[in-house]
Amino acid sequence: MEQTVWSVLPPVITIVLALWTKEVYMSLIIGIFSGAMIFTGGNVLEAILTLFAVMEEKVGGNVNILVFLVILGILVAAITKSGATRAYGEWARSVIKGKRSALGLTSLLGVVIFIDDYFNCLTVGTVMRPVTDKFKIARAKLAYIIDATAAPICIIAPVSSWAAAVGSSLPEDSSIDGFSLFLQTIPFNLYAILTIVFMVFIIWTGRDFSAMGKTVRSNQKQFVVPSEYADAVKEERKTVGNGKVLDLILPLLVLIAACVYGMLYTGGIHDGASIAGAFADCDSSKSLVVGSFIAFVFTGFLYLPRKIISFTSFCECFGQGFKAMVPAVFILCLAWSLSGICSDKYLDLGGYVGTLVNAHASVLMFLPPIFFLVAVGLAFATGTSWGTFGILIPIAIAVLGAGAEASAMLVLCVAAILSGAVCGDHASPISDTTILASAGAQCHHLDHVETQIPYVMVVAACSLVGYAVDGFTQNGWLGLAAGFVCLAVVMAVIVSRVPAVEVDAEPAPVRK
Repeated sequence: MEQTVWSVLPPVITIVLALWTKEVYMSLIIGIFSGAMIFTGGNVLEAILTLFAVMEEKVGGNVNILVFLVILGILVAAITKSGATRAYGEWARSVIKGKRSALGLTSLLGVVIFIDDYFNCLTVGTVMRPVTDKFKIARAKLAYIIDATAAPICIIAPVSSWAAAVGSSLPEDSSIDGFSLFLQTIPFNLYAILTIVFMVFIIWTGRDFSAMGKTVRSNQKQFVVPSEYADAVKEERKTVGNGKVLDLILPLLVLIAACVYGMLYTGGIHDGASIAGAFADCDSSKSLVVGSFIAFVFTGFLYLPRKIISFTSFCECFGQGFKAMVPAVFILCLAWSLSGICSDKYLDLGGYVGTLVNAHASVLMFLPPIFFLVAVGLAFATGTSWGTFGILIPIAIAVLGAGAEASAMLVLCVAAILSGAVCGDHASPISDTTILASAGAQCHHLDHVETQIPYVMVVAACSLVGYAVDGFTQNGWLGLAAGFVCLAVVMAVIVSRVPAVEVDAEPAPVRK
């Protein structure tokens, strides 16, 4: 059943069940097992063995990310228990005067932390969640801001783990420089650029609509903390330390600096590599582990000698931090396993999609919108943007040629692939960045998915118009202009029809 239409079934089953039942764990397990059953031809025992073989491969290959999550959870628990988070929230409440400022600062922090999307999601959530909670900003709204400044920023940042992933997606025998090709796609990555513009519009006007609008307005009346994160709120109230704002800022600064240095180190900066070359060749998952461990050790030396918290309380953070990350870890492990069963070693969903694209690639002017739509669908179904452009970029090069320099149409098609991959990843309930944005905001995962999808669809439609213009004109700047015009029209309609939510509000009672 490899590389056939049946390979589409596991992600479709998972996504439909997740949106229907609101139970993401069981939906993922059923989706993975259905893929294993298809692969083994209905042999139940072999399907069970295949399921756990895939899980072993994918979880083992991503163990550094899991270690990073756990260490970061421990670090967050220690900062919370020290009282530094509460002190920061009180300080920010006196300085930040409204929702617009709180969300603006959240998005700015997301833009600044452009090195890696995993790191972005969890760090921004940790820093800004106490502030946004005080202004009754729905955690689904916070999750959207985090998600909109994670992958969309990373995919247009020349120095990031994503730039390295794009460069490594080119065929080994290609004469095109991967980093140079990535730089040329940045101005034409319509979804990423338009998402940032649309996010700023939503923050500034406060005109949330569809599911997000309902959630935002209900939280105005009574702020809701999701039940799975209620324990985190209780722990914050039981802070035993007398930490100051500096006790929050210093560990985070060390975390950022150590992660950046970890990327440079694993990229060979000490072996003579340039800064850009080191970022391009780095192992981002190992770098995050190195950075988080250094920050954890630093935090211990910062707190314990000053008796901010006791040694016993510090050790209690180990279990609390791990427990806080269990939902994200479990969903990630299952999402990676679903991606694994769809990989070229098993059902080869990417190979099936590649065959379809090659069969319909004869009309040049339709290639950018076709590649965009295929990338959206593939990323949405598999939950991986890196895997999506890893599959589609070689196909684009095979169709359009791989001369010494990338042609204008190849640049536009690769930009459409990267844009579509981020779009599909942004909307997918099984995407790792979507999962981590939920974890960073401590928001119920499917609430984040449900409220974000309408915003994704608006920007995706405008991006599709832009890529259609790209194809007809073979001019990326005209496509960019068309995308902006389309988005401007949509924003004008929203302003005329959607009432703004109150910008400033007093703290609301917390309901669990």
